Amino acid sequence: MRTHTAPGDDPGAERVPSLSPSRAADFMTCPLLYRFRTIDRLPEPPSSEATRGTVVHSVLERLYELPSGERTPGRATELVRPVWDALLEAEPAVAELFADDSDGSALAEWLASAEALVERYFTLEDPTRLEPVERELYVETTLDSGLRLRGYVDRLDRAEATGDLRVVDYKTGKAPRAGFEQRAMFQMRFYALVLWRLHGRVPRLLQLIYLGSGELLRYEPDEADLRATERKLAALWAAIERATQSGDWRASPSRLCDWCSHQALCPAYGGTPPPLPETVASSPDDDEAPSPRTSPVDA
Repeated sequence: MRTHTAPGDDPGAERVPSLSPSRAADFMTCPLLYRFRTIDRLPEPPSSEATRGTVVHSVLERLYELPSGERTPGRATELVRPVWDALLEAEPAVAELFADDSDGSALAEWLASAEALVERYFTLEDPTRLEPVERELYVETTLDSGLRLRGYVDRLDRAEATGDLRVVDYKTGKAPRAGFEQRAMFQMRFYALVLWRLHGRVPRLLQLIYLGSGELLRYEPDEADLRATERKLAALWAAIERATQSGDWRASPSRLCDWCSHQALCPAYGGTPPPLPETVASSPDDDEAPSPRTSPVDA
């Protein structure tokens, strides 16, 4: 099973201000969740939804390693079980998801649900006509402010005739309702900003593929969009620094609390957060790689 390590990470190196789309979204959703994940580094158990997302992402990555003529629904679904077996070997903790599955029926149903998501992909794109220039691409840039932006892009396509870039991200959940697309598209603008800073060219198209509902969400950014995104990230990081200095990490209860692993420690649910660590380590896991512990709403 492929593991994702951000290039250049050195546990002994001086901490550099660093932000990924997931951690940015964490702070905007709930500053206390950001603290639990980034500062306290509290462990989170794997979830069924996020683990399925990891498997499906890996299958779609491997699909494009096949010759174009072999990129069929049948070949793709055949990859699901080997990818699951590889994940199980790389991260044995995911076996806990099926610890009580004595007859294997729950695992079989779960694998079938992953296969169904992979099959749905073929109703949204024709992979025999695509040749991505990058898959699971680690990207990183440092803004003039010193803030480092980093993450993993699921897929990057380039038009041969024009060189235009299309940034593609797979989601195994359902598309957001009208008016609620901004959280997802913020992630894509984040990637577009990094790619613009790296290559000097604004990506032509941002595309989210929602396998859970069989929908596409597309957006064409421009420089004004990305400059606004950069200002938003600067303001966000300033807020994170204020919280770090003051120690004031407030809970922000919402419907997303249903997916949180830390309710027992959250004051909104009668809990008490652990003491803040004396030092904050570097953040090698702020790289957005698909993980069994990804928030299910982001899978």
